[in-house]
Amino acid sequence: MNINTVKNGNELTVTVEGRLDTMTAPELEKALNESLDGVEKLVLDMKALDYISSAGLRVLLSTHKRMAAQGEMVIRGANEIITEIFDITGFSEILNVEK
Repeated sequence: MNINTVKNGNELTVTVEGRLDTMTAPELEKALNESLDGVEKLVLDMKALDYISSAGLRVLLSTHKRMAAQGEMVIRGANEIITEIFDITGFSEILNVEK
């Protein structure tokens, strides 16, 4: 998995590529925890994400809770597979998923 972060003022865009699973979820969680101070808008760009497991969903949920207290979190570019996982798990009702 590759993670790229770009901060523009109080907005942080994090691009996630590859697989977000049990092995890689801690890496994303660490990167987010180190980057979210002072961030009011978090954009997670998932156009290059191939797969997400329950461990990845857990990271998204905990990040969503943190961002709800300090701003907003948006998911962008999720492909059909990732969107279907969000729909099946009910995460599409919790997260702000842009089409």
